[in-house]
Amino acid sequence: MHLEITNLNKIFPGKRGDIFALKDINLHIETGEFVCAVGASGSGKSTLLRLIAGLDTVTTGSIKVDGIEVRGPGADRGMVFQHYSLFPWMTVQQNVEFGLKLQGCSEKEQFETASYYLDVVGLVNFAQAFPRELSGGMKQRVAITRSLACHPNVLLMDEPFGALDIQTKERMHEYLIDIWQRLQCSILMITHDVDEAVFLAQRIYVLSARPGTVQREISINLPGDRTYKIKRQPEFLAYSDEISSLLRGSTEEDV
Repeated sequence: MHLEITNLNKIFPGKRGDIFALKDINLHIETGEFVCAVGASGSGKSTLLRLIAGLDTVTTGSIKVDGIEVRGPGADRGMVFQHYSLFPWMTVQQNVEFGLKLQGCSEKEQFETASYYLDVVGLVNFAQAFPRELSGGMKQRVAITRSLACHPNVLLMDEPFGALDIQTKERMHEYLIDIWQRLQCSILMITHDVDEAVFLAQRIYVLSARPGTVQREISINLPGDRTYKIKRQPEFLAYSDEISSLLRGSTEEDV
């Protein structure tokens, strides 16, 4: 898998003139990589993810997955939103099977694939539960499972843990690292949480605010087997301080 964004610009027309949401964005993601884009409010993070998902169109520039131009939503890109977007009238199993059903998979394949991924995320015992019976972290695991079950080339995550309390969020970080390592999937996640990005990512793109541009690309050289204890290490704190300083400088210029 190769995701390539080249010279991307996104402009929204406004009553007082055009608004540059994203300007000259260049980034890439390779097979099996976990990449984060981090930025403050106004940096165009969600806009960028919507463009990659094909939910909006670029003004100029290009987005390609394996050399093919993105011109709309596609099964090659899975999307996980901050709010779980589960069907409340469906069981966990049915929610995960839904995308497979749309892809035309047989009932047997739907069941076996959904069951496999529910086992991966530790929810196989809740397959017949309804979303109202689940905690916030469990609901988000179902949402992630639903996207992974459709075998996307890249999983796009729009601040998926933003609504969770800090303890649940930290557990979800470790779950996500484990899922990523076991499945060797490619992930692009956007967040405003610097520590979250440093903990999860192999590479981080730091976005400036208004318009969103790539200030810096930072490789995170931390052990692959990460637990919450790594957040106390000097290397982790150094990355966090560097990125926070970049973001602080960006937002101060915009004030």
